[in-house]
Amino acid sequence: MRTQITILTLVATVMLTSSATKAAGKYEEIQVTNGGTISGKVLLGSAKVESETFPITKDHVSCGTGTRDVDWVRANGDALLDVVVYLEDVDAGKAFPKEDWSIVVDQKNCYFKPYLQTMANGADVLALNSDANWHSVHIYEIIKDKRRTLYNFSQPQSPLGISKQIKLRQGNVLKFECDAHNYMHGWVYVASNPYYAVVDDNGMFTITDVPPGDYVIKSWHGRLGEQESNVGVKANDNSAVTFSY
Repeated sequence: MRTQITILTLVATVMLTSSATKAAGKYEEIQVTNGGTISGKVLLGSAKVESETFPITKDHVSCGTGTRDVDWVRANGDALLDVVVYLEDVDAGKAFPKEDWSIVVDQKNCYFKPYLQTMANGADVLALNSDANWHSVHIYEIIKDKRRTLYNFSQPQSPLGISKQIKLRQGNVLKFECDAHNYMHGWVYVASNPYYAVVDDNGMFTITDVPPGDYVIKSWHGRLGEQESNVGVKANDNSAVTFSY
């Protein structure tokens, strides 16, 4: 009986491993020789610039004194900032940027730095603490209008950091918060394919080497949510898309 259970357990393990490998390998990297480009701008539109002021009550050496303004919605003129634009459901195409397989989130002067970045789904996240005080790192998976705790750990000053592999199954965004300092916030967009871009200081974005075809394109903002459009891409051509919030 024990031998039979062992065999069944081994079979189940192999099946689970195979399924996980298949899920992780859903996106296929191929050579794109006739790709097009998608470029455009994300506009603030009717949305409003938004900030919130928090009192700094402790750890003044690292965090400063007085108050801290958290900019939930930032703009530069008519351009909305802190936005990721991405293509949904791309099965095959160019390779992921190597840097998005291993990212660093640093806690410095009681900020998460950088405030917004991108990573490949299944990549490693290294959490550093450059401050002399402890932080309580809380990492959430954002699933539409809900969030689920992935990791929650206390971290002293830590030049070597704590590394976690992140593999999301439902959402495509991580939210970083510090349970000890309520004004610390950071975002990571978790990509299932490499066709994404963070807008620049003028709200502009460019996505390159897109295989010809029709796509759903989305813009995501941590406070304002997502918008969706459709775009057709032709070989060696540029398609323009504009989002307005």
